[in-house]
Amino acid sequence: MPLDWRRNLAALWLAEFTAILGFSFAFPFLPLFLHRELHIPNGPELSFWTGIAASATGFTLALTSPIWGRLADRFGRKPMLVRAMIGGGVSVGLMGLAQSALQLTVLRGIQGASSGTVAAATALVATETPSAHLAWALGILNSAISLGNAAGPATGALAASFAGLRAIFVVGGVLLLIAAVPVLLFVRESPRRLVRAAAPPTMQVLRAARPGTVQALVVLMVAQALQQTSYGAAQQLVVLRLLDLTGAKQAQSLTGITFAVAGIATALAAVTYSRLLRRSNYRTVTTAAAALMGLTLLGTAIARTPALVIATFVVSSFVTGSLIPAFGAMIGLETPRIIQATIFGVGSSAIALGFGFGPLIGGFVASAAGLQAGLAVAGGIALALALLIGIGAREPLRQLDAPTPPSPVGRGE
Repeated sequence: MPLDWRRNLAALWLAEFTAILGFSFAFPFLPLFLHRELHIPNGPELSFWTGIAASATGFTLALTSPIWGRLADRFGRKPMLVRAMIGGGVSVGLMGLAQSALQLTVLRGIQGASSGTVAAATALVATETPSAHLAWALGILNSAISLGNAAGPATGALAASFAGLRAIFVVGGVLLLIAAVPVLLFVRESPRRLVRAAAPPTMQVLRAARPGTVQALVVLMVAQALQQTSYGAAQQLVVLRLLDLTGAKQAQSLTGITFAVAGIATALAAVTYSRLLRRSNYRTVTTAAAALMGLTLLGTAIARTPALVIATFVVSSFVTGSLIPAFGAMIGLETPRIIQATIFGVGSSAIALGFGFGPLIGGFVASAAGLQAGLAVAGGIALALALLIGIGAREPLRQLDAPTPPSPVGRGE
């Protein structure tokens, strides 16, 4: 590699940790913000608005991610990552000024349209990391995301107890702006990634790759969407379940603890799952993880004490921590490097759709049939994911086994 991919990975780890810290500083407290600051009464109405506000980011992110991915292939991954951090910082900070549920929902939509740091950082790591180290590197990157998700709720809960729920949105926005600093100072792209000429047609490149690549990528993107739908539905419903079991004041501190421990569990899985791959393969690991995720979310649905709700959700978060980087690595190994940012952008749209549909489905089911029914639906989606991977996924070629596709028009390398 012409540049030090390890230095890039270290800088991106710090940047993504700070960015996700900013996002997660406030996001887990969205139902409590609607309840306490925007005066939405607890019950079906709170479940409804929680689903609407939480899903808005996912739907707008789904619409814009392919555009940002295509621009990244033309103009570079680094500018897109900086743009996402600045856009996310401004929109999250403004949420602290929202005066109604509708205003909050609109700002959540703006956040989705203007951010997308994970997809941009993933594309940077994938294109600059040797394939032999790709699974490990994406696991390391995901550990930053998971640790940010762990530290954010815990520190956010502490900050909210002193400064209020509105202040944590402002602080989260500032953290996102700070996250752009290590990217600007330390991250470098290989010169061949910065060619401004129009990239070759995506389908032309895919047809020249390994037979069946298009179908394999479709399965993996649907899998990403289902995984995020299931987990996205469960996240907000767990907060509402704790609110029901304990009351508003205790739910705030328990939410911080729950998401902090869940984030640590996700990070541990992200950096250790690659060891399982040495003894097994991607398809087996992801199928087993998805099945366990479904069973633990069903356990969350039937849990009747705060301790059991937290414990089952933490276990589901642990297995989620292996699914996220595994799917990313599988997509990276299936995709020719010249179009990886485009494909990761489309994959980000799939994840974003799950991020949108998850809270929406969970909120609608919970408002109509109760929180436990919503959590049961989340578990059922995860079991459907396990079935999809077990039947429809294929094992990607790894390291030196992966073919180099014929050079399409104007690779610029």
